Amino acid sequence: MLQVFAGSAAYPSDLPRPVLAIGNFDGLHLGHRHLIAKLVETARTLNAPAAVYTFDPPPRVVLSPDAHPPRIQTWPDKVRILGELGVDIMVVERFTRAFALHPPSWFIAEVLGSRIQPLAMVLGYDTRFGCQRKGNISTIRSAFPDMEITEVKALEINGKPVSSSKIRSLVGDGHVADAAKLLGCAHRIRGTVVAGKARGRTLGFPTANLRTDALLIPSRGVYAVRVQVERGPWHNGVANLGTRPTFDGHGFLIEVHLLDFSGDLYGNELCVEFIVRLRGEQQFEGAEALRTQIQLDIGLARTALAE
Repeated sequence: MLQVFAGSAAYPSDLPRPVLAIGNFDGLHLGHRHLIAKLVETARTLNAPAAVYTFDPPPRVVLSPDAHPPRIQTWPDKVRILGELGVDIMVVERFTRAFALHPPSWFIAEVLGSRIQPLAMVLGYDTRFGCQRKGNISTIRSAFPDMEITEVKALEINGKPVSSSKIRSLVGDGHVADAAKLLGCAHRIRGTVVAGKARGRTLGFPTANLRTDALLIPSRGVYAVRVQVERGPWHNGVANLGTRPTFDGHGFLIEVHLLDFSGDLYGNELCVEFIVRLRGEQQFEGAEALRTQIQLDIGLARTALAE
């Protein structure tokens, strides 16, 4: 089971020295997973725990509060996936402006040399740390010449490196199926079901209106989705993201219709995985035309989700 420790504390003395990776790992995409796989492999070879040193909140959130990119995943999902990938220990550093002022030499002496004391390290080629990101892999190698340090190069797909920025762009444009190919899983958001105007119910397709704190939301349109209710079983569904231009056209809404489901969802937490975009947002002549299109959307969703 994954154990989580505060970065400000000393690494527990009763645990073996770990093999350590450093990074934000937002999204835990295939490039991150490639590095984590090497971390776990090295740790198992050395009979040591596989540890990840990461930050919360992400540095960009603190240093550029008005211009930082949206997080791809929630913190609970990040912890869950790291555990599923075989990581034994998570060391979480609370990132502040004061912490950002520490030079690389302080990070090496205090965090690596005093608190964690890793047995070995597995680092991404673009690892940076310390004030103004002046520290890199060469800095660490110079400080620990006898330590086994493995540098992991960028994972490329079709000649292009897998990156969090590319995934954000794909999700934001609605290309959720392409984003999933780089993420290694479907993009997901979590939210709470709140009361709406019940227009879906009057059309014969009741929807759950989702209120969410997620920042990375796919573009307007209709999506085939998978939905988990309160961490229970998964259901197939259709999600509509937009302003409902056939009706009032005001305010962005996330509406989810669960296929072959009945029950009251108000107040429940939903986890929604976006599988594929079925179409963009459209305005119809009236309720009957919209009802016909929803029936077509559901048929397309069933086919997509069966595949």
